[in-house]
Amino acid sequence: MKSLLRCVLVLAVFGMGVSRMARALEGKAPQQAQDSMYSPVSVTDSDNAVTLTNGLILLKINKTNANVIALRYNGLDVVDSGYWNVIGNSPGELDTEKKSQAMPAIITQDPTTNGGKMGEVEINMPYTGQPGTEPLDIAIRYALRRGDSGIYCWTSVTHKPGYPAFNVEISTVTLKLKSDLFDHLTIDSRRNTDMISPDDWFQGTKLNLAEARRMTTGIHAGQVEHKYDYSAVLSETPAWGWTSTKKHIGVWYVIPSLEYINAPPTKVELTGHIDLKNSLPADPTLLFVWHGSHYGGVPINIGQDEYWNKVVGPFVMYCNSGPTSDAMWKDALARAAVEKEAWPYAWVKDPGYATPAARGAVRGQLTVKDPQQPTANASNAWVGLAAPPYIGVDGARKPLPISWELDGKHYEYWVHADQSGAFTIPNVRTGKYVLYAFNNGILGEYSRADVSVESGKVLDLGELTWIPLRYGRQMWEIGTPDRSATEFLHGDHYWQWGLYNLYPKEFPNDVNFVIGKSDWTLDWNYVQPPHKTEDGKYTGTTWRVTFDMPKATQGKAVLRVAICGSRGNSMEVSVNGTSVGKADLPNSGVMHRDGIRSTETERDFSFDASLLRQGENHIELINHAKNWTQGILYDYVRLEVADSNDSALTAK
Repeated sequence: MKSLLRCVLVLAVFGMGVSRMARALEGKAPQQAQDSMYSPVSVTDSDNAVTLTNGLILLKINKTNANVIALRYNGLDVVDSGYWNVIGNSPGELDTEKKSQAMPAIITQDPTTNGGKMGEVEINMPYTGQPGTEPLDIAIRYALRRGDSGIYCWTSVTHKPGYPAFNVEISTVTLKLKSDLFDHLTIDSRRNTDMISPDDWFQGTKLNLAEARRMTTGIHAGQVEHKYDYSAVLSETPAWGWTSTKKHIGVWYVIPSLEYINAPPTKVELTGHIDLKNSLPADPTLLFVWHGSHYGGVPINIGQDEYWNKVVGPFVMYCNSGPTSDAMWKDALARAAVEKEAWPYAWVKDPGYATPAARGAVRGQLTVKDPQQPTANASNAWVGLAAPPYIGVDGARKPLPISWELDGKHYEYWVHADQSGAFTIPNVRTGKYVLYAFNNGILGEYSRADVSVESGKVLDLGELTWIPLRYGRQMWEIGTPDRSATEFLHGDHYWQWGLYNLYPKEFPNDVNFVIGKSDWTLDWNYVQPPHKTEDGKYTGTTWRVTFDMPKATQGKAVLRVAICGSRGNSMEVSVNGTSVGKADLPNSGVMHRDGIRSTETERDFSFDASLLRQGENHIELINHAKNWTQGILYDYVRLEVADSNDSALTAK
């Protein structure tokens, strides 16, 4: 009975906390009686550190680099360390993450002047030209409210005229948690598990990747631990974190906005794992990657003398407690909903942060018209605003066209349309954008250029009609265009290490998919991996699609191939033994990272329709792989034919 009462009390207290925070974020002052229950915020400056505390939270920050020295929740130390990384390089130089020397800490929200309601500290590290440092002005802030167990964290990154060119490769905010406390990781409903211990990792058997080991001890003995198995689509993951089943506490990242993340609606990134060390200690690691190179990400390319600024955050490092890991996760999700509703924050004061009054909105009504797919619609479609396309660089420093799905240099704003296709995109920074839209079940995307957003105004675009591209009559399709390979074999549990190793046994003769007979959930693998040869090398694989045509054709045919994962390899298509084209594929690195999606790439293979004959036909998809990582993940495959002699041609 006492245990039950304690659980009820914990839940009641955290219910009060969420309600109180909701009022605070709405700009409504908590009642004085409630405020008096909590200590005022204080900021203390010492020789090498600055400390914020409010009785619930104590945060100690290194003044030389803005890293977290200590984080204490309800008197319990929960981290070993925490740090911000901006990793990149100037052309011709090695990668660096070395920041310039920090200036004295600044109190940007002084609790001595606001009744102890909030304290905020800023560490500035301006570029001074020192060799080996990144040519960026980096300012990092931490803010703490009275009675709150969450810390608001944000950074402003600036490149100024006079600074050398720089490519931002990857940028993370990392917490290394106490290994003797945290033992449960929650990403989503499927990745919600008691984790291996650091010693289990240390004792594990090394596999084909440095990040993968087979456990020989502990609760997951016999299973493989791989940090990429916890990667997630950030737009579907508003809060993720670690909990302690011993102390019933949790530490979470809560992300209120996606505007500062590259490719917000589809971006997949790392979230958390056991630290990948070859010796102890190996801490539970919590990651927020606001710009990443994984799963198709490309560098932010900043030119010589170019002015560029990006404000990342504020987001929340949230601490909580509860009877179970699930209860704490639900509380973190509730906090995420409160933060999303409060975004953008009126209390933030920085020239680079757009206040609510400095933003505008865009609304409209999207409809889809496709005579070949009369059921296609814009219900729940993603609709967004992004910078106009431009030329950047890929991971090999080669020129690359950049649009919304690759862009990390600018801000983006995305919402889901309602069931009718109506949408409103709120809180948009002023500027000129391209409006994009895409939806499950429809190949391709909609776009409209020259959308100008002004502060304090709502731009009504009215009715927008999306007519999906067609080259001819659809003869057949494999899969569902949804920017992932989820619907294929193993797609519903893709986050397991090494599923590609099952391919030789499951498809000893490779895939031979027969239109009208085969089932793509069983007969089309989630990935087309290479073959391992007897001498230990790797060679490509060939998948065949078999289908009937009612008669010989004349005109143009197009095989449309949407790819959601590749590794810099190439693919070739042949029709009844005749090659009709070869295409290079991007390096999005999905298969070996146990993923199911990355940036979407469509390759259209046009050919003379006379290659198709009456009766049985064969199209082959050839993966020209040279190493084991070069697997291809297909999102969708469709054959279209524009027959110059018979507009009524239909597939058998």
